[in-house]
Amino acid sequence: MRFGPVPVAEAGGLITAHTLRTADATLRKGRTIPPEMTADLARAGIGEVVAVRLEPGDVGEDEAASRLAQHVAGAGLVAEAPFTGRCNLYAETAGVLLVEREIVDAVNAVDEAVTLATLAPFKPVVAGEMVGTVKIIPYAVAGETLARAVAAAAGPALRVAPYRRRRVGVVSTLLPGLKPATIDRTLAVLSGRLAPTGATILAEHRVPHEAAAVAEALAGLTDAGADLAIVFGASAIADRRDVIPAGLERAGGGVDHLGMPVDPGNLLLVGRLGGMPVIGAPGCARSPKENGFDWVLHRLLAGLTVTRADIVALGVGGLLMEIVSRPQPRAGGESAEDGDA
Repeated sequence: MRFGPVPVAEAGGLITAHTLRTADATLRKGRTIPPEMTADLARAGIGEVVAVRLEPGDVGEDEAASRLAQHVAGAGLVAEAPFTGRCNLYAETAGVLLVEREIVDAVNAVDEAVTLATLAPFKPVVAGEMVGTVKIIPYAVAGETLARAVAAAAGPALRVAPYRRRRVGVVSTLLPGLKPATIDRTLAVLSGRLAPTGATILAEHRVPHEAAAVAEALAGLTDAGADLAIVFGASAIADRRDVIPAGLERAGGGVDHLGMPVDPGNLLLVGRLGGMPVIGAPGCARSPKENGFDWVLHRLLAGLTVTRADIVALGVGGLLMEIVSRPQPRAGGESAEDGDA
């Protein structure tokens, strides 16, 4: 591709690098200059324009963006028609965005003319949401460069894992001082979280804050057909021998990981009972504000496994905003909610 000033008399059929205006017409940058417009430009006293001349093997920006976008888009994504060298990718269904960072980095490393941007990995998305974009920087790219970018994408760079788990069971433990209205609000907040995913609360049990009661309630949820269980403790989980993990193990399940490097959200438990994942919710999960609970909840609803390695990798970026119910505990001093992160 050649870029630079060209005499107006030679500009017909080339691509204008800047918007051109005459008394009768406006031609936006990136468009082909019609031969009849060159006469109007000459009459207006314009002797040259900055234009682009494609060379053999060059691929126009729109075609290049579309070809690369189609190649990097995985399941659950659709590419829109390209424009101005850009091709956007949209989610076809609600779910969790999966991104292969190595592939994205490899595509972007090919040449400065080719770029691929995505939303953050594991972000919950809804149908119709833009999740990625391919942008070709110049007005055309060498065919060899485009071929290398396509080759760098050894497979789809991003895809959407649709939500699969729809039946959520809830256990709330009770202690003196915990008001029923607090549990009602917690369930309302959870319902709001679940709404975009298509999941609903199948059943909910309120039981004493005792391991035996938690075990019985969890067993009841499996019998009811729940495919995900969430336990909201009246008191935060402080140890693997505490009430909620003990209740899970008593029911025949197991704890995969306790604690996470996300704040708010530190005191979260991930486990399983048979084929049903179980989340021991941190206290911040009672708030509608984003916290570590959301990050784990959406992955599990999408049918993704959440391992210890997944959780310990959340530390970078895991320092989130404060929540209203726990004002500034990181600044020091005591807070009534410090143990419920």
